[in-house]
Amino acid sequence: MTDLESYQASFDGEPGYLDWARFGPLSPSVRSESHADAELLGSGRRTGIDLVMEHEAEARELLAEVLGADPSHVTLQPSTTYGLMHALYGLAEGGVMLARQDFPSITVTAARAADAFGKTQLQWLDPELGYVTPEVVRDALTDDTAALAVSLVDYRTGYRADLTALREVIGDRVLIVDAIQGFGVVDADYAAADVVCANGYKWLRAGRGTGFAWFGERALERIAPVLSGHAGADGEPSAAGVPPAVASARAFTVSAPDHLAVARLATALREVRDIGVDVIEREIAERTRDVLFFADRYEIPVITPREPEHRAGIVTLAPAAQDAAPLAASLANHGLTVTVRAGLIRVSPHVGTGADTLRLFGDALAAFSSSRVW
Repeated sequence: MTDLESYQASFDGEPGYLDWARFGPLSPSVRSESHADAELLGSGRRTGIDLVMEHEAEARELLAEVLGADPSHVTLQPSTTYGLMHALYGLAEGGVMLARQDFPSITVTAARAADAFGKTQLQWLDPELGYVTPEVVRDALTDDTAALAVSLVDYRTGYRADLTALREVIGDRVLIVDAIQGFGVVDADYAAADVVCANGYKWLRAGRGTGFAWFGERALERIAPVLSGHAGADGEPSAAGVPPAVASARAFTVSAPDHLAVARLATALREVRDIGVDVIEREIAERTRDVLFFADRYEIPVITPREPEHRAGIVTLAPAAQDAAPLAASLANHGLTVTVRAGLIRVSPHVGTGADTLRLFGDALAAFSSSRVW
């Protein structure tokens, strides 16, 4: 088999799963690695423990490769939110621009940081449909704006932000990116950002606890390591006192990572590296086109952008209020797993989403359409 065929074959779940934006069932290689490393940690042998701990350096190197960055700027985190907390809690004075409809990992964290320290002021954006476009940001910028926090891919609509264009608009302000809905499946310009945070439990198929954050040079200069723990200290505590935070990205860590989680992350990243993010992006684009085709065929409104460059793996259906429940029921009755939230139905296929699953999706929409009262 070719590399692509091998990767597709690794999606070994039953047909009907269209919820990768919520949770990615673990890949066979991740499950195998997890079992093997658990046995090593259970042996009590130093050699086995050390082998598992070596995944930490491997994961950071693989993350840096995908990000196009230096491994020394990559930190391992328990989740996306932990990384965002390091970034948003450590910002100096000024305004933090963010969309009111963005995921709570950004909105709640930014609000907690503003309340706790009183240094930053929240500059809320209320764009149509929630799309954080360069034009929306340009119109809202003020002299007080110090940072923009944004999702690479909006969890509600599937809108994919243009990081390059956002950087051009905000100039030398800090750009903080929650990349969980795009990392590993879209070839983004991460160099345009100053902080990139994500987690491997969705599209990477690595399970929870596999978060990470990258801090660029501008971030290291302007963000203080407020939540730095002993893992980010420059030396060990002694009678002379507690050492300061180390002058590197490692300062943005609290404690040593869960090495079983790190092993899962490293294994998943090897799969992505070997197949190539560009190949994954192309394949997912084809699957989202198929989803859009069926939505259009059965006249289901969609709020996800039609332009391929402005979407990733999420297609959000927006049926009329009276149609939301019947459509969701039809999808469930046909064995499909999707996310239903506030009247919207989020469909998220992956590379391994096969023709059988798409056929079930089409059948579910056909059944709904035939029963719809016009």
